Amino acid sequence: MRKLKLQVFMSIDGFIAGLEGTAPDEQPEAEKPSANEPDEKLDQYIDGTISTSDTILLGRKMAGGFVTYWEDVVNNQPNSPEYPLAKKLVDTPKIVFSKTLTESTWNNTTLETGDLATAVNALKAKAGKDIIVYGGGGFVSSLIKADLIDEYHLFINPHALGQGMPIFHKLTKQFNLKLKSASAFKNDIALLVYERK
Repeated sequence: MRKLKLQVFMSIDGFIAGLEGTAPDEQPEAEKPSANEPDEKLDQYIDGTISTSDTILLGRKMAGGFVTYWEDVVNNQPNSPEYPLAKKLVDTPKIVFSKTLTESTWNNTTLETGDLATAVNALKAKAGKDIIVYGGGGFVSSLIKADLIDEYHLFINPHALGQGMPIFHKLTKQFNLKLKSASAFKNDIALLVYERK
C-alpha cells in the first residue's frame, strides 16, 4: 500500500502560517536571521521526496496559488534555481479536494469531491509510488483528524510566530507517532520525520 506523506514548513511554536497567511519561511527578514539562506542539502531532500511520489494532494484553497506559482517558474523562468523542482511538481498529477468546485481549472489536475477518507484510502490502495500532500492548512488538518497521514515530514523553522494557523487543532483524540529520523540544515531548519506507530 502506498504511503501518504505530509511535507510542511512550520514555526517552532507549531504554526504553518501567520494570521495573514504568511508561511513561517516567508516572515520578515528581521524575524528569521538564517532560515532564508539557501541550503543545498534541504533542496535535495525536498527533491527526493517528490521523486518518490507520483501524486500530489491539495486542498482547494491552496491549489490555485500552488499550481500557478510552479507553472510560472516552468513557463517563464528557465534559469531559476527552482526550475528542476518546479518541473517535477508541474509534471506530477495533482488531485484537488473540494466540496464546492464542480470541475478543475488547473493543468494536470483532477478534482475529488467525495468523502475524504474513502477517496484517500482508495488512492493509497492503488499501485504506484507514494502520495505527497503540501496543504493547505484546513485540508491537512482534516487528513490528520481522519488519521490518513502515514509520514509527517516537518520542517521546523527557527522562529516563533506567537499566533497563526495550526494543523493539529482539530484532533478529537490523542495519537502517538514514532520518530523515523531527525536532521538539521545549515540554515537552522530542523527536519523531523515521524511515522504512525
